[in-house]
Amino acid sequence: MHPRLTPVLSILICTASLLPVVGQIKPESKRLSIEDKFTALPYGSLSIGGFVGEKIDLCIDHRVMAQDIERLIAPFRLRNDEFWGFRSEFWGKWFTSAMLGYGYTPTPAHRTIIDKAVKELLLTQTADGYIGTYPDEHHLKDWDIWGRKYVLLGLLAYYDQVKDPKILDAAERVADHLILEAGPQSGVNLAETGWIGWKGLASSSVLEPVALLYQKTGKQKYLDFAEHIVQLWNKPNKLTPTGIRLVEEALNETPLWEMSGAPKAYEMMSCFEGLCELYRITGNHDYLKASQLLIQSIIRDEIMLVGSGSLAEIWCNGKMRQNDPMYQGLETCVTVTWMKYLYQMLRLTGESRYADQLEISLYNALLASQTPNGEWWSYYTGLMGERVPSHLQFPDVVMSCCVANGPRAMLLSPSWALMASADGIAVNLYAPMHGKFQSPGNQSFTLDISTRYPVTGKVEATLSIPRKERFSIHLRIPGWSRNTVITINGRRYQQKAVPGTYATLERVWSDQDKIEISFDMTSYVVDAPSGVPDAAIQRGPVVLAFDSRLVPFRHGVDVPPMYRYSFMKNKDRSIDVTLVENPPVKEIWMTFQVPVTDEAGMRHELPMCDYASAGNSWKEGNLFRVWIPQPFDFRHLYINNLGWRINVTDNAPRPEIPAMYQKEKDLQ
Repeated sequence: MHPRLTPVLSILICTASLLPVVGQIKPESKRLSIEDKFTALPYGSLSIGGFVGEKIDLCIDHRVMAQDIERLIAPFRLRNDEFWGFRSEFWGKWFTSAMLGYGYTPTPAHRTIIDKAVKELLLTQTADGYIGTYPDEHHLKDWDIWGRKYVLLGLLAYYDQVKDPKILDAAERVADHLILEAGPQSGVNLAETGWIGWKGLASSSVLEPVALLYQKTGKQKYLDFAEHIVQLWNKPNKLTPTGIRLVEEALNETPLWEMSGAPKAYEMMSCFEGLCELYRITGNHDYLKASQLLIQSIIRDEIMLVGSGSLAEIWCNGKMRQNDPMYQGLETCVTVTWMKYLYQMLRLTGESRYADQLEISLYNALLASQTPNGEWWSYYTGLMGERVPSHLQFPDVVMSCCVANGPRAMLLSPSWALMASADGIAVNLYAPMHGKFQSPGNQSFTLDISTRYPVTGKVEATLSIPRKERFSIHLRIPGWSRNTVITINGRRYQQKAVPGTYATLERVWSDQDKIEISFDMTSYVVDAPSGVPDAAIQRGPVVLAFDSRLVPFRHGVDVPPMYRYSFMKNKDRSIDVTLVENPPVKEIWMTFQVPVTDEAGMRHELPMCDYASAGNSWKEGNLFRVWIPQPFDFRHLYINNLGWRINVTDNAPRPEIPAMYQKEKDLQ
């Protein structure tokens, strides 16, 4: 077992007798028409080590469980939000990640935190059921329904694990009050409420918790309200004369930036998360097909090399534009919601392509957005420039949308890393892990994974099972691994491991059976989709980048011609990079020597690092860049990076991470 996993397992064992049974309890099957192909393991069944496990632990300890709860609750007591007030989202965003963190490490200390957070929030619930930050006269305006969505998601996340009926009752009262104000009999078109700029998308995304509430209660009024919301999307309203037509235009594969509703990436995907939940209830195939086609459109047109998209938070045909200097590129909220949407589709379909995209987003865009000690997040990530911590949108709350949201994707990772299927288990993430399972034959067994992946491509997994049993282990074969070798107890698995699919190992498994996997970690030069000669390098799921700590970005007219290079790629566009076992900068996870030629044809090697580490000193002047003009020189790198940074910050003072953990005093 990986040594980092032992303390986590000790916590789980020691606290098991102190806590209520914690698990992802399914809704009654009669409330669902569709069962998921893959399901997450019960909470507390998985521990992750290695680089990803360390980042998860830091996120829980330094951000989620270090939160000053009083700051998040205060706006619900004051109820003084009006124009542009979205402080009501922060409690729910933070709390849903806190529940994921509690499920992963269910300690008594964490239980105290989540109990307090729910208790304090419920003390703000009004007699008519409202929990929000808006005064009565401003209900349904701007971000009010959006905030109620997050309140509901938080309460339902707590109920899922604790099963306290008083919490479900409080959530019902919130939903009932919303139905009274904006339901079918209210005379209000919910799709034309909310902030005018996003044309009803934010309010419409309340579909997700409404559908979940039906799944947990079976009460027809919540299913009726959910269907009513979807029907409103096709009705003209004062914000959008044609209606926002989300399902219809997704089915027609309308380019995202041309859809009738606003092309706001985060809010649009949130609506489709709700559509996935409604599909589970109704089995309406159009809901699934629309969700699948929208994801295909996003991958085709918007998702950039590092697994995220958006320009100033909106869809923008970004895949074609990603090698250009971008103003406010790759919002962290978009990364998070993209990963949550992919998780929905992975559960529903069991298709490995969604796990492939999750992996790329995790190892690149998401990890790059979290500060090294886990206490803060960036607002925008970008493909060149500097890492800049998110500004405070509301200093009284000490929060921004992306700081509240980032942990939700990080702490979602255990839910999709190892999953259960009807015929066995699925391995989606390759990291040092210890997972506990229930077999199809109803016996408990464990799977221990040992690996340095994706630093190397070697993975070893060992089963511990009391009795022999036949079942399937589905191993995700990433789409980029062209040649994957699998052995079971030293014998090569005979069937071809096809990239972009699962290798299904169905056999009678015995105690201490060992699976070994060797992934193809060949690096490739990737051409800019726009057709210009810019290039980047991808190695497995990881994108490489230049970092000014490894290669000082020279500038000035005196730079000699020898500083103009081209990547030395092979005929198949592969490139022979070399892993540096002891990186010269300790904060950098992976460093590689990359072969290049100068204008005279001489070979040189330049250091590059993984994108998540690039610029991760988070200090001014630590520049990085993914897309490289070919041939390139460091004058170009320096000037473009510096110009991009100035444009993004509009020459404003650089944000700093707030001293939010000094709880005895306010921010200076």
